[in-house]
Amino acid sequence: MTAEQCVGVISDTHGLLRDEVRSALEGCDLILHAGDIGSLEVLEALKGITHVVAVRGNVDRQRWSEGLNETEELQADGKRILIIHELRRMKTDPVQSGIDIVVYGHSHQPDIRITKGVLYLNPGSAGPRRFGLPVCLALLRLKGGKAYPEIIEITV
Repeated sequence: MTAEQCVGVISDTHGLLRDEVRSALEGCDLILHAGDIGSLEVLEALKGITHVVAVRGNVDRQRWSEGLNETEELQADGKRILIIHELRRMKTDPVQSGIDIVVYGHSHQPDIRITKGVLYLNPGSAGPRRFGLPVCLALLRLKGGKAYPEIIEITV
């Protein structure tokens, strides 16, 4: 029996890491941050929970963010995952590249959809509430080669 892997997925923290978000990520095996981190302190706090893979968003222009790439690719439980901040900037065709999951942010709108067999996951914004949208993140459970995404709304 394959063990389940829990991946915490967040985006658009804009320098704010709420205690509720931190609590929701406790116990995750990995955290993916899809950009607009906003501060080194947020990134360091997430690294205090578990391993973090993060990309640079359009507001991440300070010196601390210079080492972040605009995209990252990784494998988890046999799934190829591409992380990018703005989906419209993606230069890769996920289907042709064998990408199973695309994690993205920027819009602050949570989204889970499958297009041409590729799971697209936007966890929404975990930072300051904007545009009347919910404060949220996603948990991505991987088990036996399957992905089970879930949007978690944070009550603030």
